[in-house]
Amino acid sequence: MAAMQSLRSAKSVASVRSEAQVPAAVQPRAVAKPLLAGRPAVADCSSLLVGRATRQMLRATAAPPSPSSSSATGKASTGKPRALISLSDKTNLDMLVKGLKELGIEIVSTGGTATTIANSGVPCTKVEDVTGFPEMLDGRVKTLHPAVHGGILAIRDKPEHMAAIAAHNIGTIDLVIVNLYPFRKTVTATPAPAFEVGVENIDIGGPAMIRAAAKNMAHVAVVVDPADYPELLEQLKKGSGSAEFAEFRKRLAWKAFQHCSSYDAQVAEWLWKQVGSGPAPQMTVPLQLEATLRYGENPHQAAAFYTDASLREATLGGVATSVVHWGKEMSYNNYLDADAAYQCCCDYTEPTCVIVKHTNPCGIASRGDLREAYRLAVRADPISAFGGIVAFNRPVDADLAREIREFRSPQDNETKMFYEIVIAPGYTPEGLEVLKGKSKNLRILEAKARAPSGLSLRQVAGGWLWQDADSLQPEAITFTCVSEAKPTQQQLEDLKFAWRAVKHVKSNAITIAKEGRLLGMGSGQPNRVNSVRIALEKAGAEVGGSVLASDAFFPFSWNDSVEIACKAGVSAIVHPGGSLRDQDAIDVCNKYGVVLLTTGVRHFRH
Repeated sequence: MAAMQSLRSAKSVASVRSEAQVPAAVQPRAVAKPLLAGRPAVADCSSLLVGRATRQMLRATAAPPSPSSSSATGKASTGKPRALISLSDKTNLDMLVKGLKELGIEIVSTGGTATTIANSGVPCTKVEDVTGFPEMLDGRVKTLHPAVHGGILAIRDKPEHMAAIAAHNIGTIDLVIVNLYPFRKTVTATPAPAFEVGVENIDIGGPAMIRAAAKNMAHVAVVVDPADYPELLEQLKKGSGSAEFAEFRKRLAWKAFQHCSSYDAQVAEWLWKQVGSGPAPQMTVPLQLEATLRYGENPHQAAAFYTDASLREATLGGVATSVVHWGKEMSYNNYLDADAAYQCCCDYTEPTCVIVKHTNPCGIASRGDLREAYRLAVRADPISAFGGIVAFNRPVDADLAREIREFRSPQDNETKMFYEIVIAPGYTPEGLEVLKGKSKNLRILEAKARAPSGLSLRQVAGGWLWQDADSLQPEAITFTCVSEAKPTQQQLEDLKFAWRAVKHVKSNAITIAKEGRLLGMGSGQPNRVNSVRIALEKAGAEVGGSVLASDAFFPFSWNDSVEIACKAGVSAIVHPGGSLRDQDAIDVCNKYGVVLLTTGVRHFRH
């Protein structure tokens, strides 16, 4: 009981929609005494559990309701069209209500919204004057009343509906303009709110009104987005009886149901985090259309880009929430490549440059001087780097921007390098202006740094695959030496560098690195030995003393991947281990004096 009393006296956020600001909590409103007129009095029943039979008996023996409860629900309808407005987000409210006033539309509103409207000089009827019933339960119950929902749901061309609401003096409500408590903003705040605060921000009355109005779209317009206010006013000026306005109401109804669906998805996601773990038995992912793209992977495929409005994505950053400072519009493939480049680059803690082509890193280098890191990343594979995506995990200044703008291909030292995208966590003002001078088409993106993290969802025909992102880093892995030769400190650092890189390469994946830079990689081959050959070919003459990482174990070693690498001059190898032929890999490395480490984990990437 003490806990309940404490909860009742705690600050409430249930009336957030009615306030001009969105505080974490507000003081509960004083609640008027309940109106009992016309209801049967049951003596001393506060502690009784009344069963169905008892309730039926009470209904049968009760006195009929007094006239005031049915024929005088609240303030009589004026006969004018009416709009019910109840908002958390009051963007453009002043413009809206003044437009409605000019059209002769009566406005009914709740709490803080009503106060804001009145302060703008527009007449407004409070909802309690319509219902004849005060707000109660700290604002939990304001609009859940027949005088509201009867006015919304009545089918205008159905005589029995109109007779029913007329009998109870209920006027029709023709516009419902509502948006919901800021649940997402509340539960993703830092520090996280108490569970009770999250619960109080679950809107009940708002979705009920929105869904009711959307269902009765033939007669009622429902608006949940301030961006729709101008078109609403224009449609109302043309006349509400037109076929055009009927279609507009249908579009608004779709938007309203989708709005409630996304809101409910966030509530369900939050509650599952409180009560469950792992994959939820059911889940809905709320997506927001950001752009309709020119085409998909190929010109004959339609495409669009959506951001993920799930709570888990609220603060993670990455390409989806990037700012495009310059260049052509992003394409489907641009998003894929930029995401691959930026996640790989942000996986490194040292200042790093990553260059990606077709989602595979073809150049990676870490240096204190980002200009040198950029040069080394290009030199790893200048052919592939041309037309690729360049990512940095540090801000781009003017010196680095000039290096990007003027750098010539190492192949001929004449051709300026061309790129589709440069992405970084920031740019100095001068750096941004210098980089814009490279090309009018170069896309310059700024994004909050994001290494692999969160949830990974991937579609297959008829379903989705759910997994945690591969966020495992070398620092969390035990590297076990299984060869006679032991790694030097430099070799160990290089092996970690190569191991971090290999998880970003498509399987079968091989990376060859030395002194904090990628020399060559082999990706996407159906067999591992071909990936080794490709990586060695790209490393070329620099392979001597390098290290090699493999995303999975070597199924064969003699006269195969391991021996080929050893003969080429690789000095150390790291792989997960776990093959039935692991001893063969050890024996080969011992024969050539090569260091061999195992990790016990793999990094498949399909």
